[in-house]
This record gives sequence, C-alpha cells and structure tokens, in this order.
Amino acid sequence: MKKQAHYQHFIFFLFLMIGLCLKAQDTYLRNTSADVQNYVFGLTLNDESNKIKGEAEITVDFKNGTTPFALDLIAKSGTYGMNVSGVFEGDQPANYSYEGNKIKIVPTPSEEKNRTYKVVYEGIPERGLVIDTTKFGQRSFFGDNWPNLARHWLPSVDHPYDKATIEFRIKAPAHYDVVATGEKIEESYLGNGLKLTTYKEPAPVAMKVVTIGVTKFASKLLDEVYDIPVSAWVYPENRLEGFSDYGVATKVLKYFIDNIGPYSYAKLANMQAKTQWGGLENAGTIAYFENSVNGKNEVEGLIAHEIAHQWFGNSASENDWNHVWLSEGFATYFAILYQESVYGNEKRKEELELDRKQIIDYYLKNPSPIVDPSITDPMNVLSVNTYQKGGWVLNMLRHEIGDEKFWEGIRAYYKAFRNSNALTFDFRKIMEEVSGEDLKAFFQQWIFTKGHPEIKWNWSYNKKRLQINLEQLQKHHIFKFPLEIGVKKDGKITIYQTEMDAALKNFTIKLDDKPDDVVLDPESWLLFEEK
Repeated sequence: MKKQAHYQHFIFFLFLMIGLCLKAQDTYLRNTSADVQNYVFGLTLNDESNKIKGEAEITVDFKNGTTPFALDLIAKSGTYGMNVSGVFEGDQPANYSYEGNKIKIVPTPSEEKNRTYKVVYEGIPERGLVIDTTKFGQRSFFGDNWPNLARHWLPSVDHPYDKATIEFRIKAPAHYDVVATGEKIEESYLGNGLKLTTYKEPAPVAMKVVTIGVTKFASKLLDEVYDIPVSAWVYPENRLEGFSDYGVATKVLKYFIDNIGPYSYAKLANMQAKTQWGGLENAGTIAYFENSVNGKNEVEGLIAHEIAHQWFGNSASENDWNHVWLSEGFATYFAILYQESVYGNEKRKEELELDRKQIIDYYLKNPSPIVDPSITDPMNVLSVNTYQKGGWVLNMLRHEIGDEKFWEGIRAYYKAFRNSNALTFDFRKIMEEVSGEDLKAFFQQWIFTKGHPEIKWNWSYNKKRLQINLEQLQKHHIFKFPLEIGVKKDGKITIYQTEMDAALKNFTIKLDDKPDDVVLDPESWLLFEEK
C-alpha cells in the first residue's frame, strides 16, 4: 500500500536533480536539499526462509527548504525485492510514493529542518545481502553492497556523495555470531531463540561500505593499535589459520595511521566472508574471500589494499563514480608503499612492473582514460585503469614532486577530505598547494588522456659520448615527462635524467668509457611501453 504523492512537486524536483547531474559524470539523481545524517537499520533474520523484515529510521537535515527527496530500495518483482508496508514522518504516515525502485517522500510543510522518517518493509534481497551457506555448509548472511547494491535490502541514498552515521539492530537466531559496521553496543538474548545485537558507527559512512556478517564465527582480538581494536572473524573450521593470516592487519593499520593520519572508524574487524570480491573494504569491517584463509600468510598485499581503503575510498571518498581511481588507485599504490616499507624498494619495483604489464595489455583492448565520463553504470568503473594505472600515476607524482612533498600532500588531502568527498581536481589542488608546482598538465595527460608513452629508442657510444635517441610512437598525444636513464658499467649503475617534451629527443652524455649497457627508467618511476 502506498500513499498518493504530490506529483507536480516531484516533476519540478526531478528536473532540478537532472539539471544538477548533467554537471556530474555519473547519472545518479541526487537529492537537492535533503542530507541524510543517520540511519538506524532494524533487521530481523530467520532460518526458515530468506525473507528479511526491516524497520529503517532515517534522520534527514534539509539544507535549502523541505523539498521532496528519494531513497533507493529495490521493489518486489517476482521472488525478489521489497514490499513497503509503511513510511512515517515522525509518528505520522508520510506522503510518499514507491515506484521505479525509489521511495519518494514529500515532507510536510514546516520550518523544522531536521526530520526522522521510518520505512517498514520486508522481502527477499536478490543481491546486496548475500544469504547463502559458507564453504563449510553453515548458513550465513553477509552484506556485500559495493558499488550500489545496498538498495536491495536497505532503504537509503545509495551513492557515496551522501554519508551518514549508522546503527544496525539485528535480531537473529541466538546461535549466530554477529559482526557489523561500528562498535558493538548491545548483545541481548530476547527469548524464543532470538538474540539482538546492535552495532553503532559514529563516523559518517557511504552505503557502499556498510555491512553485516551473521553466521557461526570464531573471533579474536588481535591487538589494539592506538586504542583501536583489531580483530579477526573467521569460520570456526578455519580458526587458527584465520587468526594467523589476518594477524598482519595490526602492522598495516599502524603504518597507515603513522604515515597518513587518524583512523576514522570504531574498530577494524577482518572477516572471512561470502563476497563477490577478493576483498571488500567495508568501513571498519573488511570482508575477505573465503579461501583467503589457509594459514600460509599469503594475503598481506590484499590486507594492505583493503586497509588503505579505510582512508581512501571510505573516509575520503570519490564524489562521482567516474573518479573511483581516488579509491582504487590509492589503495593499490598504498598497499605497495606499505610493502616497500617492510621489504624495501625492490618490492615496490617488482609490484609496479607486474602492474605495468597489465596496464599495457589492457590498453590494447580498452583505449580509454582513467576518468572516463562515457561510463554510466558504476558496476563498470572498476578496471586496470582505475586500479593499476591509478596506482602508477601516484608513483609518478611521488617522483615528480619528491618524497617529502608527496607525503605532505597526501596528509593534507586526507585531512581536508576526511569523512567527506572529493574529485580529482580537489586532489590536484592540494598537491599543487603543497608542492608549489603547477600540476595541471601532469593530471591532464595521465588521468584524463588515454594511453601512455610508447618509446622506441637506441644508444651508441663514440668519442667519449653516449648518444641516446628517443621517439614516442603513439599518435594521439605527445606525453611530457622526466625520464631516467641508467648507465651500467662494471656492475654499477649511474642514473641520468632528461626531460622528454617532444615526439623525438636526442640526448648526449659525456663518458670516458663505453657502458656495458644502458636501460630506461631503472628505478620504475615512469609508466611507459618500451618498443
């Protein structure tokens, strides 16, 4: 049953939202005034069926008048989707409609800028909440929202631009263990075989990275890092292996806090889970694929990647899906930076060379830039471009402005956009302010232009002169970049640098003796393809 809405209000509302979205690069229709401040999701789970019952309380601030707004929720169609039995504004029935997988609410006329709405619903989610059995046959419920699948089970603004604090109140059969986004504030046995578990996260989070995990778990507090509890939640059958494999999370967390800035969330739980991804960076409650646990400590890089997301992607989030490299490229490179800190510079080079090959191979089939406005479905924004190439851009930026300014800029960027949202321009602006350099051309060619330098080259030695001839072969754009040249002699390498600012460049180095060999970019600072 749904209440009749004032449709003329919505026509104006939708046109206004469409106008605003034309300025953005993804197609999500944003609420113009309503800003969600807090969600309380009351969920009832059972063992008899996959149907869930929900009561969601959504607290909204109206910034520019109490205009109509919309929440995402996939409606029942066939087996899957949600039926809404009521929407309330405070204690009174709200003026709403439910169509097109949107709950569209017209607030009552009032000067009150802060309102709480309640949505009562039930149904079987097709996605978002994975109701399945673990690899050991135990029934389980796992939130798996990325990128916009929360709408299958949680009425919400299912886009990272609107973050809110969150509380989960989960009623489930008492034999289950429950972990979720936030800090556990209640665990109560209700009788009749039910248990209520409540988690509350005081930091604002995007719906793409909120989660629950409900199954039989073995859990352990691994350590506390600057008063942040770090825990492992694994299947009981994997208890010892999981505690061992996830133990490195404490070291990773400390590295990022020390080098980037404060951690935003109530805890850091590392959870073995049913997920469509290798890892999913849920805020404070990371999900890792089931077979990540084997006792061999082989997932340190993955753990570093997902923990890096707690800063980049979760706390400082992209404001537009097409800028997701600010999440994935950052997590890719900061996982490399962590490994470099542990295993040395050769590890950085090794990881980047693996990524270089993937970037080159990907470009042959997908000649597109990192920020690609032609992509309209957020399910399609993830690629080698947004992960590996985005990471390589950060590596080149680090070399461009130097280690000290790079880290200073990273800390300034995180401080400015912690618990908020940013676009590529925002990151560039901060790095320019810190470095004192104009980085417009750098970002334009590496982020917004497709491809990379394809370099054909040769060298010769004559009359104490080393002659190096360089040519960019790609036709669509002439890249400009610093290029290091390594000259090898008697087991030692000397590095020289030239500025490549044209399609052709001839470079001469005075040398007393003929080199044993000459190599381009011996320290892996430039993304290019050697022809």
